[in-house]
This record gives sequence, C-alpha cells and structure tokens, in this order.
Amino acid sequence: MLKVAVLDDYQNVSQQFVDIEKLSGKYEIKIFSEPFSDEADAINQLSDFEALLIMRERTPITKNLIDNLTNLKFIITTGLKNSSIDLESAKKRKIIVSGTDMNINPTPELTWSLILGLARNLKEEIDNMYQGYWQTTIGVELKGKILGLIGLGRVGSQVAKIGQAFGMQVMAWSENLNLNTCKELNVLPCTKEDLIKNSDFLSIHVQGGERYKNCITLKEFDKMKKTSYLINTSRGPIVNEDDLIIALSTNEIAGAGLDVFEKEPLPENNKLRFLPNALLTPHIGYVTAENYQIFYSQMIESLEACVNGKPIRIIE
Repeated sequence: MLKVAVLDDYQNVSQQFVDIEKLSGKYEIKIFSEPFSDEADAINQLSDFEALLIMRERTPITKNLIDNLTNLKFIITTGLKNSSIDLESAKKRKIIVSGTDMNINPTPELTWSLILGLARNLKEEIDNMYQGYWQTTIGVELKGKILGLIGLGRVGSQVAKIGQAFGMQVMAWSENLNLNTCKELNVLPCTKEDLIKNSDFLSIHVQGGERYKNCITLKEFDKMKKTSYLINTSRGPIVNEDDLIIALSTNEIAGAGLDVFEKEPLPENNKLRFLPNALLTPHIGYVTAENYQIFYSQMIESLEACVNGKPIRIIE
C-alpha cells in the first residue's frame, strides 16, 4: 500500500475536503498538521513515504530532503508553480512532480482587506471598541490617492481595477512590465523610483525568487512618503524585514499590511507582532474554502493519475 504524507495541514482541515477513509484501502495516509522543527526532523519523519502532498511555500522540498527520502516517487503540490521544490533534484531522482489549479481572486480580495484596514485604522478601532472606547483615530480616504503596484500580472491587474473603482490613480512598475496591459487597464507605467516616491499605497504583486529579493529596503523606505502604506501579499523576502521593522518603528512610513513573511509561520517573538502600525495576517491570501476544495480534490486526482502511470498537470 502506497504511503502518502499530507504536509502542513496547519488548520487540520484536509479531511473536510477529502474522504480519507474512502482512500484507506488504497493508500496509507498520514496527515502532518505541525511544521517540522527543521529539515533533519522532516527527513526523519518522512523517510518511509512514497508520496508527498504539499501546500506550496510551506515545507521547502530541497535537494537535501529529496536526496534523503529514498522511497519518494511522487510530489503533489497545490498550484502549478512552487519555487520551494528543487525540481532539478526531483528530475534526477525521476520523481514525478504534479500540481493543481487554484483561484487567484482571493489574493486581490485580501489585498484590499489590508488596504482598507490600514486606511481606516480598523485594527486599533476594533480593539478599542472591545475596550469601551469610541472614535479614537482619523482615517484617510482612498479616492484621489495614488495606488502603486509592483507587478501588473494576474493578481496586480485585479488590484488595479478595484483601485480605479475607488477613484484612485494607479501606477505600476516591474522589471518586465507589459505596456499593452498598462494601456488596457489605464494604468500609468513608471520607473521604480517614481513609484516609490509617489505612491500613497504601495502594493506588491510579483513572484518571489532572487529577481525581487530585497526589492524594498531602507533605501526605498527613505524615499516613500511618511504618510504612505506598504502592502505585501506576495512573498516575504521581497521586502527586507529588518529594514521594514526600522521604517515602521521610526514612522518612516505610516504603516504596513502584511500577509507574508521572511520566515513562516511568523515566530512568536518577531518584532512585527508588537508594532501598532503593522496589520498582519497569517499568509491567508489563498486560504479559502473554494481554493482548498480545488487543492485537496485535485491533489488526490493527481496522485491517482501518477499511480496509474498517466500523470497530469506535470511541473517541470
């Protein structure tokens, strides 16, 4: 019987979307709801498994991990891209890597939750309501403000449209910015420096990796308006976290809305947790019932296809 590990089910909800008992006659499935303490722990606990069903960007599937999991045959990930899998090492081991579809609209929706939360000081006002206080902050309006987007792909484009619905002016920059998309969406293309200087709300929507690592550092924070806000629902390392903490602590910028972090789950003692002008969510941009239904059902579908020798949605 094929041994299957379901990794990083933090909320312990996978069985709400997949009938594990129905599969028990074909597979020996174990669900891991806690992150591994380190890679050695992951290797130790996963050594017997032949298939890994993984949630993207949680446990890194590195060369060392792959080399040490000698029984591994299949890696099934949520999504059709996962930069935390060493695909070259998997290919050398002839391990099949397969993925799932996913809805992208939840991330733009969460982006706007963070923007609106920052603009109207929702964290502070909600907390104060429960403490018995009334009207303790003054918010800002979105209409007429400049929304700056780093990235105008599938997610960034949706964020741009919503910004225009609020009456905002939208600017965009990326290293491979599509000028036709800018024209279609009535978005002003600009340089990175102009985007940083002029944005009232600066929102990040590019993929992670080396290209955009440390794209925002103290150098950029120094050029931003002191009244501006940074929003990151993309990948933590795009923003230098130490520099962000300094910028928030010294009020170099007005605030930040973050769904992604350099290390996840975010350590309990991380300084971001204690900053009043940081609005934090625990990487829930893609975490919706609709997406989880797609993820878990299609991971099982992909696993079955691999076992039957006809893999689908192959990632290379």
